Parts: sequence; structure tokens; C-alpha cells
Amino acid sequence: MPVRFPRPLRPGDRIGVTAPSSGVPKEMGERLQVAVREVRARGYEVVVGACMDGTGHVSAPAADRADELMAMLTDPAIHAVVPPWGGETAIDLVPFLDWDRLRAAEPTWLVGFSDISTLMTPLTLLTGTATLHGNNLMDTPYRVPEGLLSWLDIVAAPAGHRFTQRPPGRHRTTGFDDFVGDPEVREFTLDAPGRWTRLDGTGAVEAEGRLIGGCIEALCHLAGTRYLDTSAFARAEAPEGLLVYVEDAGSDVFSICRSLHGMRLAGFFDHANAILVGRSKARDHGSLSHREAILDALGSLGVPLIADVECGHVPPYMPIVNGAHGRVVHSARRGELTQTLA
Repeated sequence: MPVRFPRPLRPGDRIGVTAPSSGVPKEMGERLQVAVREVRARGYEVVVGACMDGTGHVSAPAADRADELMAMLTDPAIHAVVPPWGGETAIDLVPFLDWDRLRAAEPTWLVGFSDISTLMTPLTLLTGTATLHGNNLMDTPYRVPEGLLSWLDIVAAPAGHRFTQRPPGRHRTTGFDDFVGDPEVREFTLDAPGRWTRLDGTGAVEAEGRLIGGCIEALCHLAGTRYLDTSAFARAEAPEGLLVYVEDAGSDVFSICRSLHGMRLAGFFDHANAILVGRSKARDHGSLSHREAILDALGSLGVPLIADVECGHVPPYMPIVNGAHGRVVHSARRGELTQTLA
């Protein structure tokens, strides 16, 4: 089952917007429209689905959300699907999705991160369809810092395209932008310097493999099930091994540590040639820091552990394609991730 990359988007193509997890509260509706206009400015048609209600923690009943997502992913007129953001319980969609039908359909880009990992990572592992772990729709209006790309750049890239992203050297440490008071905000607040850090030792790192990963709080609950069988994926599609990336939504460090231990015991990291760990908002505990939690859970794997990568909940965002061939380079002077859509 070779990895299937959706065809590149062209002006005039249709992009579907639906909320498989949390919808958009009315008071943030103007930000949603700003984001939709940003996508339309690239020349795309945008279709907003019915599952967008933001009054509760989910946008609609699970069956309705699954039906709308299935309809968009299997509609030949829709070439990408992007949610407004993540949420909490996208896992309730997993048994409602027709994975065989998704495998048989022409591949469509599914974009997102956070709770959307619950759907994107299994989609790649079970159907071979590449998915794009990147900024969500509500973040799309932000200007992308030098060295990084937008998800809109990647979904328009031709088959076989190779691109390299490098950390901009700055990130956000506190707070969130007010989408209610300032729905037009387009500049990231990047208030602190920072670079990638090797946790398992010293020395330069060069590693390659198929990219796979996502949000720890979402994926840990699928560990040990067929929906997160990275070993089967590696045997079928990545004999050279995997580049695994994980990031967290800011849970306490003990929960992060436990979740990573569980994912390791379930075999999620068995074929990793290196592991990239997203920069975290999690507060250190007196006896356990975030970096110590990563080492405690994953240090025994004996592979390079590179932390503070821009692949998670701390802005800015470095999009990563599940299923792409990746090459990571890290040294005292250099950090970069190259991805090939083949």
C-alpha cells in the first residue's frame, strides 16, 4: 500500500470546512470569515459544512460529524478539508468512519492538528493517504515567519516536490490572541528566542524516514489499536524506518510522561530512526521537567530525541506531512526538516 499523495490544488478548486471536533462560537464568527477570505484569496472556492456549531464541546453528534467528514473526503469536487481548529473528543468519530471507502476514494488532503490528529494519523496508517499536520483554518491568516510554510503552500505543491523548513528562532511563551476583539490579527507574537535541542546526548544528528506523528493527548488513546499501528505501516511502506514526531497540548508533565510510556509500550516508536518533539507549554513540576519527562519515557529507545520543534501548539507552526519522506538535520549551527511528497 504505497503512500498516496492528493493531487496538488489549483485555483478554482474547492476546499471543505467542517469541525470534526469543536465548532466555532458565534462570537468568533468574524475570525472564521477572515480565515475563509484568506483561503479564497488564494483562488479557491470554500464550502462550509453544517457541523460548525460552537455552543458545546462538539459541533454536532458523532454520526453527523462523521457523515459530513466522509462526504467531504470522498467528494471528487473537494480537494482539501480543513477544520477551524481541534477540540477534545474527535475519537468518537473513529468507529463511524468507513476506512475501506476512504482507502478506495481518490485521496483528499486532510489538514489540521491537535485533536484532529485522532483522525489524520489513522487515515495515513490505515489507507495510505498522506495527511497534513499543520496550522488549522483559524490560524491561516497569520503571516508565516521566514523559514516556514503555510499549509496552503504545501497542498499546492506538485507531486514529488521537496521542500525544507528551518526554525525561525523565535516562539510565543504566553497568552493567546483575542479573536473576538481583534479578528483580523495577522502577526504572530513571538516574544522569546529558542532553537531545537537534542535531549539524548550531544553531537550532530542526520536521520531519515517516513514521517508520522501527531498530538500526544489525542494519539495516546489509540495506542495498541489498529488505528495507530505504525509497525504495520513501517513494514509495508517504510523499510528504511520512520521519523516520528509528537507534540502536546499543554497537559501536566506527569500525564505527558505516562502517555508517552504507554505509546512506547504499545510499539508506536518501534521503527523510529529519530523522534522530533514539539515545543511545549506544559509547566515543569518540581521533580520532573518537560524534557525529563520525554527522556524518562523515550530515552531507552536509543534514537536521537530532538526537542522544541515548531510542530505543535506553541506558535509558530511548521507543517509536517504524514507519509512524506523526511530528513532531519540538527547541529549546533543548523536545524532543518526536508520533506519529499513521494
